Amino acid sequence: MTRCTWVLAGMLLSTQAFGVELKKFDLATYSQAVTECDRLTSHADDPNHVAPGVVDVDLPKAIAACQADLQKDPQNPRLLYQLARSLVYSGRTAEGLTFIDKSAELKYPQAMFVSSLLYLDGSFGAPKDVCRAARLIRESAIYGRLAGQVGYPARFIEGRFDECSPRTDYDELVVFLQAVLDSKPDYYKTLLAESLLRELKAKRAAAAAR
Repeated sequence: MTRCTWVLAGMLLSTQAFGVELKKFDLATYSQAVTECDRLTSHADDPNHVAPGVVDVDLPKAIAACQADLQKDPQNPRLLYQLARSLVYSGRTAEGLTFIDKSAELKYPQAMFVSSLLYLDGSFGAPKDVCRAARLIRESAIYGRLAGQVGYPARFIEGRFDECSPRTDYDELVVFLQAVLDSKPDYYKTLLAESLLRELKAKRAAAAAR
């Protein structure tokens, strides 16, 4: 089988293939103790949350609590992300970016994924930076964030990252989508991942034919 005759059967690849290796975020590097910040602003979709997710965040209380908790534990990436979340929702995006960027630098998967969304379209008044968004969502995928493992290939198929360097590797995208399927997600996520795999096949075949 050549690269130009790529088929779905050939997509079932090791997650360490083609130079990309999925990584596990190390929870041992920071405290897992539940804080008041967690109780007031935890996000249910954050794979590393330690308290029930909060939908209707009391923003002033959440900001004060997270600031106080970060005074005691300033390198905790979960608390940095949660303070950023509360600040952005309060309309203080520039301030919030300082904290979510620091959390992303510490490789916190949720921070990398959410900040990629902010920079991709300039959401909530963030500066639009598509290629920065591409780097962040890719990193979130490498660190196992399922939304990144689906979102990165989806945005690539849309052509959102065509101008970014280095160019996205098809095989790497397959590794991410296969990781989604290997996690045995629900029916709808499975359908989405399988659909994206088929679209990648078509996009790659079209590129090879040019």
